Order: sequence, then structure tokens, then C-alpha cells
Amino acid sequence: MTNTKLPHEHGTTQEFLHEMPRIQDFSVIADVFKLLSDPTRLRLFWLLCHCEECVLNLAAMMEMSSPALSHHLRLLKACGLITSRRDGKEVYYTASDKTRTRALHESIRTIARLSCPHNHCIAE
Repeated sequence: MTNTKLPHEHGTTQEFLHEMPRIQDFSVIADVFKLLSDPTRLRLFWLLCHCEECVLNLAAMMEMSSPALSHHLRLLKACGLITSRRDGKEVYYTASDKTRTRALHESIRTIARLSCPHNHCIAE
């Protein structure tokens, strides 16, 4: 978009226009937001940022069936937000140890602090 001539010159806009990410870059970001826009997945991701747990225990913690939970786990894993490991017959899930995951977790905590009037929505 560096060669775009704007209809009106207001000063500084043209200076950073060449640094604006492409629509494809924003599409990737939007996909992550879409994934986390589901309250169940958001809650599950938050939980997995704090612990590693097996599917049966996660299902009990989330108060949902194992098949329903597995659906959400698959989506979070496909996007790289969580990882799994097998120990015998059990599969354990946790948040992936990546800068992106830690940043998203911190963003969730920040948004909770900003949006919850009583500051008790999500614990530190």
C-alpha cells in the first residue's frame, strides 16, 4: 500500500501507511480471535495456561462431556495454543510454551481486569 495516494492530506497518515500489515496478516490474527471468541475455549485455554491435565479431569473441571471437550482441545491444538503428551493410556494437555501463548494469556487477564467492574472475573 506504499503507492496509495490518499484523497485528503492530513499530515502523518502517509508516513506509516507503508508499515501497515497486509490483509492476510490480519486474517491470521482474526482467526486466533475467532477461536478464542468462544467462552468455553477461552476458559479452557486460560485453565491450560495454569496446569497440565488429562481429558477426563479437564472434562470434570469444565463440566462437560469428554467428546465435547475433545472438540475444543482439537481446535486449540491445531492452532498451536496447546500441546499434548501421552503417558500410557492418558493424554495430558497444557498451554504451549511459546511467546504467543504467554502474550495471549496476559491479554486475557488484562481484558478481564478492564472489563470486570469488581476485578474478580479472572484471578491472577
